Amino acid sequence: MSLYNLDKILKPQSIAVVGATDRPKSLGRSLVHNLIKGGFKGDIYPIHPKKPEIMGIKAFSSLQMVKKPIDCAVICTNIKTVPAIMQQCVDLGIGGTVIISAGGKEVGPEGEALEKEILAIAEKGGVRVVGPNCLGVVSSQANMNASFAHIMANPGNLAFISQSGAVCTSVLDFAAQEQMGFSHFISIGSMLDVDFGDLIDYLGNDPEVKSILLYVEMINNHRKFISAARAVSRVKPIVVLKSGRSQAGAKAAQSHTGSLVGEDAVYDAAFKRAGIVRVDTLGDLFGCAELMAKQPRPKGPRLAIVTNAGGPGVMAADYLASYGLEPAPLSEETFAKLDAICPPIWSKSNPMDLTGAATPETFKKAIDICCHSKDFDAVLIMLPPMAMFSSVEFAKDIAEALFDLDFPTFAVWLGGKEMEAGRKILNQSGIPTYPNPEGAIRAFHYMYTYGRNQEMLQEIPSETSQNAAIDPQKAREIATRALENKESLLTEVDSKNLLRAYGIPATLAKVAESAKEARAMAAEMGFPVVVKLHSKTITHKSDMGGVVLDLRNENEVVKAFNTIQAATREYDPEAHFGGVTIQPMIRQKGQEVILGVKRDPDFGPVIMFGMGGVMTELFKDRAIGLPPLNHLLARRMIEETKVYRLLKGYRNIAKVNLDQLEEIMVRLSQLVIDLPEIAELDINPLLLTPGWASALDARVMISPAAEPSPLHLSISPYPAEYEGFRETKTGHKLFIRPIKPEDAPMMLELFETMSQKSIYNRFLRKVTVLDRDTLVRFTQVDYDRDLALVALDLSGHKPTMVGLTRLSGDPDGVSAEWAIVVGDPWQEQGIGAMLMNVAIETGKKRGLKRLWGYLMAENKGMVALHKRFGSKLTKTKDGKKYQAVYDLDQ
Repeated sequence: MSLYNLDKILKPQSIAVVGATDRPKSLGRSLVHNLIKGGFKGDIYPIHPKKPEIMGIKAFSSLQMVKKPIDCAVICTNIKTVPAIMQQCVDLGIGGTVIISAGGKEVGPEGEALEKEILAIAEKGGVRVVGPNCLGVVSSQANMNASFAHIMANPGNLAFISQSGAVCTSVLDFAAQEQMGFSHFISIGSMLDVDFGDLIDYLGNDPEVKSILLYVEMINNHRKFISAARAVSRVKPIVVLKSGRSQAGAKAAQSHTGSLVGEDAVYDAAFKRAGIVRVDTLGDLFGCAELMAKQPRPKGPRLAIVTNAGGPGVMAADYLASYGLEPAPLSEETFAKLDAICPPIWSKSNPMDLTGAATPETFKKAIDICCHSKDFDAVLIMLPPMAMFSSVEFAKDIAEALFDLDFPTFAVWLGGKEMEAGRKILNQSGIPTYPNPEGAIRAFHYMYTYGRNQEMLQEIPSETSQNAAIDPQKAREIATRALENKESLLTEVDSKNLLRAYGIPATLAKVAESAKEARAMAAEMGFPVVVKLHSKTITHKSDMGGVVLDLRNENEVVKAFNTIQAATREYDPEAHFGGVTIQPMIRQKGQEVILGVKRDPDFGPVIMFGMGGVMTELFKDRAIGLPPLNHLLARRMIEETKVYRLLKGYRNIAKVNLDQLEEIMVRLSQLVIDLPEIAELDINPLLLTPGWASALDARVMISPAAEPSPLHLSISPYPAEYEGFRETKTGHKLFIRPIKPEDAPMMLELFETMSQKSIYNRFLRKVTVLDRDTLVRFTQVDYDRDLALVALDLSGHKPTMVGLTRLSGDPDGVSAEWAIVVGDPWQEQGIGAMLMNVAIETGKKRGLKRLWGYLMAENKGMVALHKRFGSKLTKTKDGKKYQAVYDLDQ
């Protein structure tokens, strides 16, 4: 349902409290009291079967007796009564509900059955549900405190969403102390209906909300969550505290990848891919929230540390170093300005220890110099208690000096009660304060990380070409055969054939079922060779003596066969022994890495890269990513690991072919997109050299897929089903396909063919340059919600983009904004009409009800085209534009 009827909960005009009472210390009384005290300006309808009045407000015996429109019902009765109440809400057309009542799935099967009954009734009637088992909803925008929280949130621009009511009240307490303001406080409890994805979408579209904070225990609809977060995090920060760093799931895994990729690591990868900043503690969430609420985001990592005591400055620098950062160096200009005002014994470097000899005036001037210097992205001010320094007066001076300055500044007022008054002054003035350097540096680092993550996510990938073809049908046959034979573990031969089907290089492996066959195969292959166990049940061959290396003659091969056969019987008499595989011994030196896949129960397949060979589980040097991967995302995964330093060349170690490694990772990503039956996969080791790469060993675990491709993924992959050739009325044959991130150069070339008039007609404003951010926004789309289809002319020496149509999905899930662009050289050739048909067909395929967009009234050609296709055109108030709406059911 997404945004449908959420306004009824978050911006209601009327609220009914079902279970209202005036009994002291009851939920029903707290809810009514908070609505009144919070200043809710709409109608409040307490529902009580017997009381005519509650807290001075007329009460009603039932919802039916209200006889007036009700936007939202807040329900706090016994959960067993909720199904009947929900049916009343449906019958009365009440759009939103907040179920405070506990006793749902958290108590067991009976409660879970009740929740299912409630949801079925609500869905049938289009009623949205927050909860059950929640604290309620607070919106300072609407002066609404529809919760049983003990205090109302101060007005502000932060939104907070939490699964825990206790965490909500803790944050409210802290916010009041630190003078932080919130636009929304939403406790979502069991997320029976409204979940994180819905609320991120809703708050992302609210211009009054500048940042979103989440306390997460679990996520139910992972694909919706990531889609919403990816869209919103581009325009406003999302910070999450995720509890439950359990490794229990990893212990049951049979592969190296499974044991290295625990639940928490997958959440980390998902948050990073969505552009979310993850914090580790509630204190960090508070600290990060305070910095976001009160200050602009730092544009980079260059921090100035200004203090009058050496120790705190050193502590701050040390903590900064733990994140791989260091205090920004002073330019000659900044140094000269500081040296002219500071005591002779000041540190002359950053951290800037002005020493105890510095007067408050000197301290204030130094801060001003740093805030106006081009050397820094943020300034941290630290003051310890000092007899000759009034922290209160200095706080007043700082607050006044920084009042109108749009530059990130924050403070550490070290000490206890003596410093509290100064902290309060700074907090009231919008300057965040922290009790110690560690908290301040952590908050700064988290905010810098958000900016860096956004930059990485918006980088434009280079154009690439796949030289090796893929054979999805062959891979499908291997998986199907194994499932039909009820085999969960593919043999090494089948595992490598699966990889080769996707162009992933792997060493040759031939199966010998007897010692005689092994002797003959080895002689034919040429020595030296490797002999490995061929089994459908044993996963780790090395652990039980199932691998013998560097065999130089036939006798050694026969001996190895017999040894492996005996070792298998000793290891497990019931284990399958299918003979051995004969493989060439690779002598060339290189770097061993591991590539793996694990099917996460929540996020679907995840991909791992890291240090390989026998050191895999010892060093646990790995990076995790979610498919689909492109070359840029693959490179970022590689760069996260320590082994990357070796791969790019280190001392006498040669650089490997990183481009080929990226290509292998992209192909592995495509394999897991196409084959949801892959439960676990290891390529260990993948040997990398300067000239080539090859999988020396591979194992794949197969099991039936819960969902078909691509529904098993958390991020929608490239939708190849929209590819195809189209012909215009003039006989111009064009290839239509979804846009790719790599299309940015072609998009820029298309823009350069357009006149200023054409550009104005497309953007509805003057645009002279297609900047990088716009290019990224147009080419890096979330295929779940947006789809741009490009028209390519393939007749030349390289593809040329001649036009495109774009459908930008609205959060309601039923409509999309619609635009068509055709380059000037290709206009009046029927391409616009062809793209119009493509857009309409695509909208219908995606289950949309309508397409809409704006046209310049002077754009006669496009206006005529819309009229011909039957769009409804409505002129805007200024008469300069039309709104075009196309009903897809017509």
